[in-house]
Amino acid sequence: MTENCASALLQIQQLTLTIAGKSLVQALNLTVHAGERLAILGPNGSGKTSLLHTMMGLQQPTSGQIILHGQNIEGMTAVQLARHVGLLFQSALDEMPATVLETITLGRLPHQHSWSAMSDQDWRQVERAVTQMELHDFLYRDVNELSGGERQRVAIAALLAQSPQLFLLDEPSNHLDISFQIKSLQGLSDLVQTEKRALIMATHDINLASRFCDRVLLLMGSGHYYEGPAQEVLTASQLSAAFSFDIQKISHQGHDLFFPAGFSSHTEHPINPGNDLSEI
Repeated sequence: MTENCASALLQIQQLTLTIAGKSLVQALNLTVHAGERLAILGPNGSGKTSLLHTMMGLQQPTSGQIILHGQNIEGMTAVQLARHVGLLFQSALDEMPATVLETITLGRLPHQHSWSAMSDQDWRQVERAVTQMELHDFLYRDVNELSGGERQRVAIAALLAQSPQLFLLDEPSNHLDISFQIKSLQGLSDLVQTEKRALIMATHDINLASRFCDRVLLLMGSGHYYEGPAQEVLTASQLSAAFSFDIQKISHQGHDLFFPAGFSSHTEHPINPGNDLSEI
C-alpha cells in the first residue's frame, strides 16, 4: 500500500451505482484525506444523495467498495461507522419529539457505552456545538416548535456534537438564511482544516461549493463525472453541460461567482466526460 493510500481517510474504489436501471456513477475512484473539503454537484436525480448514503453504508453500491481508514465499511457495525462518519440528512428532524438540548446530545450516542451517563468530554462537545450554532436561547424548546431554518441549525449542532472525522452533508444550506449558510459552512470548514477532519457536501449551490470546497465531483446525470480541483471542474462549459442550462462565471474580490444566463443548447454533453480530469 502506498503512503498516499495509507494516509487516506476515505477511499472509493471502482464504485458503480445504478438505481432503477439508471446509471448514476460509473467506476468512481476517489480518495479523501484529512483536511480536505469536497463538493458533490449535479442536477436533480444525478445521484448526489444516493452517493452520500452509500458512503454511510445505508445503501449498497452495484459494485466497488468504500474503504474508511483502511477498512471496508461492509465489515463495520453501524456504531463503528457513526464514530467516524456523520451524515446530515436533507430532511432534518422532521417530527422529532424532543427538546433542542435532547436532540443535540443524541449526537454523542455513538461514543457512549450502553446508554451510560454523559461524560465531561460529551458535554464539552455539546457545548461547543450549541455555541457554534448560536442555540443557547433555544435549548429547552420543542424541536417541532422551531422554523425550518432553526431545525436545520439543531441538526448541524447534533452532527457537530457527534464529532465525526468525516462530515457528510446533504444540502446543508437547506432552510438557512444567507447569514447562517455562511456561518455554518465557514465553521465546519475551519473545523475540518484545523482538526484534520474531512467534509463531503452535496449541494445545488455552485457558489457555496466554490467558496468552501477545495475539490468538486460533478455528476453529469449519465454515470459520467468530472472530479478534481474546484477551479478546474467549475467551468462554465462543464456546468452548463451538467445542468443543461447556460451558466456563466465571473470573478469578484477573489471569488468565482456563477449565475444562470439562460437555457443551454447542450442537449448532449459538448465534450465527452471521462472518469477524471486527467482523461479530458
